[in-house]
Amino acid sequence: MRLSFVVPAYNEEMYLPACLESILAQTQGMSDAVEIIVVNNASTDRTREVALGYPGVRVVDEMRKGLTFARQAGFAASTGELIANVDSDSRLTPGWVAQVLAGFAEEPKMVALSGPFVYYDLTPRQRVSVQGFYAVAFLVYALNRYVLRAGSMVQGGNFVLRREALEKIGGFDTSIAFYGEDTDIARRLNSVGQVKFTFDLKMYSSARRLKEEGMVTIAWRYTLNYLWTTFRKKPYTEEYSDIREKADGIKPSC
Repeated sequence: MRLSFVVPAYNEEMYLPACLESILAQTQGMSDAVEIIVVNNASTDRTREVALGYPGVRVVDEMRKGLTFARQAGFAASTGELIANVDSDSRLTPGWVAQVLAGFAEEPKMVALSGPFVYYDLTPRQRVSVQGFYAVAFLVYALNRYVLRAGSMVQGGNFVLRREALEKIGGFDTSIAFYGEDTDIARRLNSVGQVKFTFDLKMYSSARRLKEEGMVTIAWRYTLNYLWTTFRKKPYTEEYSDIREKADGIKPSC
């Protein structure tokens, strides 16, 4: 199976290198089976030049600023049977690619595979709080999927989709700006196949949004939008703050 990485990037010259290097490290010798697409989403910094500096990385320009516009543009430009949606401030955990390929090979009815974030720039105590949130979210997901059968769950920035299934549901909903975009995909894909969320498929990511807006605020906001998008088919929160503008020139910690 050919695996296409789609990495949306708006003003991510500082974070993008670590993301691409983590992908390239796990895909050496797989050039015929893997492609890496960076979607330059109206960046005003050196994001485009940074991406082109890596061998085998292709850049797609999407001037309509917004996460779903970028994801859709990357999907349209991709050729793989599997579409890996990875955020530009994230990094693959060891064995991530092998686990994804094995998972889809073993479960032909699975149309989406996702897992949680591990925030590399939080304190250990803060990480425990995040794990608690994920535990509650998983219980809601299980109730929703297996009892109510109203939808499912994927983690935005750490989810892989079957191309055939994504085409069947018409791709990403570009009317959704930010919150609820992953819940919408999970809800619609759940009607055409198995959507699986597992704690085994972890992804390293930056906690800059948590730090900017506060962990309690973010937890409440994501929960509300998850429920709203699942049962009312649209997010409750339509506006969002663009932390990338505030992070310009700040080098990420490891």
